[in-house]
Parts: sequence; structure tokens; C-alpha cells
Amino acid sequence: MRYTAEPAFVLHARAWRETSLLVEVLSREHGRVGLVARGVHGPKKQPFRAALQPLQHIRFDAVQRGELAHLNAAEAIDEAPRLHGDAMLAGFYLNELMLRLAPRHDGVGVLYAIYGETRARLGLDDLPLAWTLRRFERDLLEALGVGFAWDCDGDGTAIDPAARYHLDAEHGPRRVLGEAANTGRTGRNEAATGRALLDLAADREPCAEDMPGLRRAMRALLLHHLGGRGLKSWELIAALPRVDASAALSATQPEGDDSVS
Repeated sequence: MRYTAEPAFVLHARAWRETSLLVEVLSREHGRVGLVARGVHGPKKQPFRAALQPLQHIRFDAVQRGELAHLNAAEAIDEAPRLHGDAMLAGFYLNELMLRLAPRHDGVGVLYAIYGETRARLGLDDLPLAWTLRRFERDLLEALGVGFAWDCDGDGTAIDPAARYHLDAEHGPRRVLGEAANTGRTGRNEAATGRALLDLAADREPCAEDMPGLRRAMRALLLHHLGGRGLKSWELIAALPRVDASAALSATQPEGDDSVS
């Protein structure tokens, strides 16, 4: 199979052997594709190498041989956003989720569009980062065919904005009953407010106090689809020194948890 001027976003690149790279991209027509880029070292190869950096938007030519395609050419379509601090960690999270969940050689064109929109939003300083990531998670699950309605529970009952809910991958939102909604460890860590779910359904940014619970509930849901194996980006963020909430993304930081993703 040949790829000719195929648009794609670079998700990951790592050194292979002495002069080559193994590259994972999210292409518009063919989903996630693994590439072998040979002979990328040397001054004359610098533009080629630069085009294969994570988050870069490229066009590539390649020939599929077995599991990996042999990359013949790649050029940047635009300049990748220059991300720093929390936004850089969010970009790492974005790419890792796509690497783990996007199907290989299975064109889901909407994934390409979702990634492109989120990538652009990460580069804008005036957009709330936590809300950008929650929208991405919602849209990713929908595109993969494992999403559900956010304005009603799994039984079809309208979401109560005053209640709290777990996100059951097989059932949809499940209301947390009794004191568990406020005092139980599981309820506290993995329940979102009904108000936040209704905001998510309406594509409206939840209030700051609802964002931590929504983030934790979405993480529990994603963990199910990840087969119970968490993300390295989660481990990385958890290992960072604690910072003052006023200096970071307050909407993403519940008590004792400074995670971006």
C-alpha cells in the first residue's frame, strides 16, 4: 500500500538503530500508522527530522510493508504549537491517549479532526486547559463508539444537577446514592456532579468547583477503556512537586491532586 501526500499528526517518535526513527502518526484517511524513517541524521536531514516531532502536522509519502510503513518523505504543513508548562504536559497526554486508543490502519476521520482542533486549542493561552481536555475526552470516546449521553443516566432518567454520578463504561452515568456521594473515598474520587455532566452535554464549561470531580470521573472511565493500565502522563504529573493552585490550573486541581490530565 502506498501513502501519497497523506495528512497526519505526529504522535510519537523514538530513535531506532543508529540513524533511524520509529514514528507513530494519526493520519486522516488511515487512522494510526507506524512509520520507519531511515537515515534521519546529518545536517541535510534536519528539516526532515524536524517534521517528525510530536504534535507536528505533516504530509507524508510511504510504502506499507508489513506492520510498519517505510517513510519516503515528510514535510510540515504548519508550525506545531509551542507549548510550555501545563500545556506541554497536556500535549503529552493528548498524544498518549491517541497512541493507546486510536485504532491502527482504521480510518476514523473524526479522530483526525478532534485531534487537530484540540491541538490548536492547546496553543491558545486564553482558553482554559482543563476544559479543553474534558471536551477532548468526551469527543474521543464518542468517535470511538464508546460514548454515551451526558444528560441522562444509563436508565434514561434525566441527570439531576444536584446529584453526583459515577461514569460506568457499560451503563453510562450511575447516580451515587446516600452518604457515599460526599464521604466515601470512591465517591469522592470518582464522582462528577450532575451539573458538570449537563454542562458537558451542552458543550458549556463547568464551574471551577465542578472540574476536579469531572476530571476524576473521566479518568476512571478512560482507565476502563485502557484495559486497566494507566498512562505514563498520569504517573509523570503525579510525580511533579505540588504547586500553589493560583500558579497553575485551578480548575484541574482538587485537594491533594495537581494533575493536568
